[in-house]
Amino acid sequence: MSEDERTGPVHDVVIVGSGVAGLSAAVYAARADLEPLVLEGPEPGGQLTLTTEVENYLGFPEGIGGMELIQRGKAQAERFGAAFRHATVEDASFDDRPFELSLSNGETIHTRALIVASGASARWVGAENEDELMGYGVSTCATCDGAFHRGDDVLVIGGGDSAMEEALFLAKFADSVTVVHRRDELRASEVMARRALEHDDIAFRWNTELLEIHGSQDDGVTGATLISHPDGRPTEKLEAGEDVDSQAVEVGGIFYGVGHVPNTEYLEGTAVDLDSDGHLATLEGMTTETSVAGVFGAGDVMDPDYRQAITSASTGSMAALDAEQWLDERDAVADAAAVAELEADD
Repeated sequence: MSEDERTGPVHDVVIVGSGVAGLSAAVYAARADLEPLVLEGPEPGGQLTLTTEVENYLGFPEGIGGMELIQRGKAQAERFGAAFRHATVEDASFDDRPFELSLSNGETIHTRALIVASGASARWVGAENEDELMGYGVSTCATCDGAFHRGDDVLVIGGGDSAMEEALFLAKFADSVTVVHRRDELRASEVMARRALEHDDIAFRWNTELLEIHGSQDDGVTGATLISHPDGRPTEKLEAGEDVDSQAVEVGGIFYGVGHVPNTEYLEGTAVDLDSDGHLATLEGMTTETSVAGVFGAGDVMDPDYRQAITSASTGSMAALDAEQWLDERDAVADAAAVAELEADD
């Protein structure tokens, strides 16, 4: 950490987010003696803490709990000198250097470089018991958890590309896959919709929504209550006092495919480019650099496609390496300028 006569203490690197991407960035930045400060956010550890067992992360042939993987990553980062603070960024200013961040705890901090690893939050549908059973048979990631449902009957909630991708992947493992959609036509692209509609192991429940999830953390998901209405959007009809049809079904898993929301609200209105969905936009090529020099992206906040723990970890390490190189280059330029000024004075 350095000092600035205008701002006071200045961090070399601040990392926003403490999921796999943020922790990987913290390990690499700390090993480079950058003394990173990690802002943990409202849900320390991110989405992986909702996963009971991770079987596809390299180096753990017997699998590892999502929470344990996060805890190990944090301990590893702390071992090398990373510091952690429980706060979120409410406002960010990139007009001057060092960058200024206003935090939810009332602090204002300054940093030379920023790694944005604040993730993306999966949309939930508001069904009864989803809080209790998320990670216990309810999932937002078929690639992560689909293999646990070999031979099960499963539901996929949604009607867009995300839901079709989930359904097509799950059809490799599950005995049956039923897509539950609140309307009578899909929002998915024509190609994705056709693949799902023509698949022998994927069925559709139109004008239907998930009302309640049955089961427990000990037994997992055992079933669900679905409601339907011929005009669609049955939950709205139920809340308006209209009659809806209700049916209990036995299923072993429920997957939400209603999309993700990148956590980039604090970057809106800044010079950092976001795409139309709010994801952090990085420059072309294999880089984590953004439209603002000194700001780097990692993990789901800049990756709408893969959204895997291992890809998040890889982009976290890339962001730290990119930040380290960028800081070194700036220091080299500053040193050269200082030498030139001294020579000019002589």
